[in-house]
Amino acid sequence: MSKVMQQPIGQKRLTNVAVVRLKKNGIRFEIACYKNKVLSWRSGVEKDLDEVLQSHTVYSNVSKGILANSKDLETAFGKGRDKTEICLEILDKGELQIAGKERESQLSSQFRDIATIVMQKTINPETQRPYTISMIERLMHEIHFAVDPNSSSKKQALEVIRELQKHFPIKRCPMRLQLTVPQQNFSSLIEKLNVWNASIVSKDESGGQPSIICEMEPGIFRDCDALIRNLQGRLEILAVSMHGEGDTHVDHYDDHEHVPPSRLAKESADPVVELGERVQRQTISVGNSSTEREVKQNKCSTCDAFVGDSKQYREHFKSDWHKHNLRRKTRQLPPLSAEECLADVEMDDSTEDLKDYSF
Repeated sequence: MSKVMQQPIGQKRLTNVAVVRLKKNGIRFEIACYKNKVLSWRSGVEKDLDEVLQSHTVYSNVSKGILANSKDLETAFGKGRDKTEICLEILDKGELQIAGKERESQLSSQFRDIATIVMQKTINPETQRPYTISMIERLMHEIHFAVDPNSSSKKQALEVIRELQKHFPIKRCPMRLQLTVPQQNFSSLIEKLNVWNASIVSKDESGGQPSIICEMEPGIFRDCDALIRNLQGRLEILAVSMHGEGDTHVDHYDDHEHVPPSRLAKESADPVVELGERVQRQTISVGNSSTEREVKQNKCSTCDAFVGDSKQYREHFKSDWHKHNLRRKTRQLPPLSAEECLADVEMDDSTEDLKDYSF
């Protein structure tokens, strides 16, 4: 039976596309777009609509190629609407359909972004240093945080910080501000800063408008800004987040929690003496390691002899001496030394040579 190959004519394959879906008046509408172009259009990077849409056509099901009914379009979007305008509305308000692996990749990337924002905005209250990114991610998993793809990373990071503060020692990084007010309002500013528990870094009371540099919680910033406006002063942000150099890990934090007094005394000793002790310890350790290398030997039970380090030990198993003793061991004979083995092998060779001759 002959097989006939049929070629599709006038058929447009809508494969490898990004589908944007909008449900309106209980009816589903879809448009076919190019991959990675929908987000560029929504963020304002892409301006050309033809670079985003594969066709100016509205579908009820893109994967099956079913076009939307014109009556449904009029009911949902109104009469006299151009298809390009309908496509624009679906593109702006619709939901982007992505595959499972793409969604998992996006959620993982956003989870990392949120953890990075949390790390930048928080510190350990006891060490005044930030946690590592891996530690923040572990804490987020412990509170069972789930990423919301429809919400911004910054908003979710602030929610994570509030939730972490209920269970772990963590707080927002303080902001460093420079506040300048007229002389007659300076005392009112100092009183308010004391109420807010803000730490004062420096004061400059010279001139008609004294200034003060302080650190305070970010949650008080709006109240502080409103106060400075009422006092006819000026506010300048010197740093959004202040923390010590380096980072804090849980294991590192635990180690410093139980430091014995003797160790603290050693750490505060003279650095020259400490350097000399360190060099002496290294010299002793080098001497001990060389002694260990001299003493450490591997013994072969078959040959009943020490054959050196691990490399020589492996080479010994390939030698004729070891193989000869293995054959003697199968015949329940005692092992021979290397010299005795050599003499025994030469004797065996001479015996084999004599067998070649017939007298």
